[in-house]
Amino acid sequence: MAKTIGFGILGGGIIAPFHAKAVRDSKGGKLVAVCDMARDRADKLAAEFKVKAYYSLDDMLKDPEIDVVNVALPNHLHRDAVLKCAAAGKHVLTEKPPAMTLKDTDEMVDACRKANVKFGCTVQCRVRKAVQAMRQAVQSGRFGKILHADTYMKWYRSTEYYQSDAWRMSRKSGAGVTVQHAFHYIDLLQYIVGPVRKVQARMTNIAHPSVQLEDTTLAFLDYECGAQGVVEASTALWPGTDIRIEINGTDGTAIMTGEKIAAWKFRDDRPEDAEIRNYGSGSQATGATGAADLGHADHAVVIQDMVDAINQNREVIIPVTSVRPTLEIVLAMYQSAARNQPVSLPVNDDDSVWDAKVG
Repeated sequence: MAKTIGFGILGGGIIAPFHAKAVRDSKGGKLVAVCDMARDRADKLAAEFKVKAYYSLDDMLKDPEIDVVNVALPNHLHRDAVLKCAAAGKHVLTEKPPAMTLKDTDEMVDACRKANVKFGCTVQCRVRKAVQAMRQAVQSGRFGKILHADTYMKWYRSTEYYQSDAWRMSRKSGAGVTVQHAFHYIDLLQYIVGPVRKVQARMTNIAHPSVQLEDTTLAFLDYECGAQGVVEASTALWPGTDIRIEINGTDGTAIMTGEKIAAWKFRDDRPEDAEIRNYGSGSQATGATGAADLGHADHAVVIQDMVDAINQNREVIIPVTSVRPTLEIVLAMYQSAARNQPVSLPVNDDDSVWDAKVG
């Protein structure tokens, strides 16, 4: 008989309620507790979902009802939390990016492997039906030779959003648009199309002068498969519009807007294409206009998978090892922007980029 899997959420910020709702809606999962050093945050979230409140991770890890910890802390704090969870024998779902360096990511993966615990990453956009259809079309060769793979994220965040937490104004903490917001959509490019071999990026601050980080990134990508691509990401563009992923090949074009298929055209039209063209909902908010303007359906798929993976003793659908290449691309973008030159992958960690001046 399947075991009920207990979850604890570490971090009571903007994304925590989405994790809580996803656990609540799961089959076989139970939200046990929330944890935040800020007692008011922990108490508020615990009261809303009628669970226990903890004020330190060490205390929450002692709770025998908790099997999984969802790490929803500021990005630079992921590593230490994940290592503690692994040492305590808890499975882990961490928010993106998994860490701020490749070294830390590898250390976390190794710790979870040695502790024999599941280690997943919440890059939940991967589970969208439109994304899965695009990836399958690439893998089955329907696009022919891939020529272009692009993402456009023209979002809006107010200055107040950045000022709501100290870490949101710190590049070293992972608050720039590239690693904090666009990470999801850069991830989709590498997930759908495959590895990137070279990037050239420019990062600027065009609408938040009081915040010393990039709010806009423009980057060119060269993929291992021979395709080229563009990443355009901003939180400066009021009122914010849905993201767009575009894949173009010699034999087909597919476009996803938000979570919905906007174009699906191939030389070899197939019976299933009519259904695929209806994938997604144009009415589902996906974060373009505000940090909390999204649903939790994608999170729910990731949470449900963790429950099932534990009970079935299998790998999770989004292991952190599969997200590491995205972090490497993102770090290459920061290095390219700081040095004002193209950067080839693989790259080494270079923490000096966080101190680089933003144009």
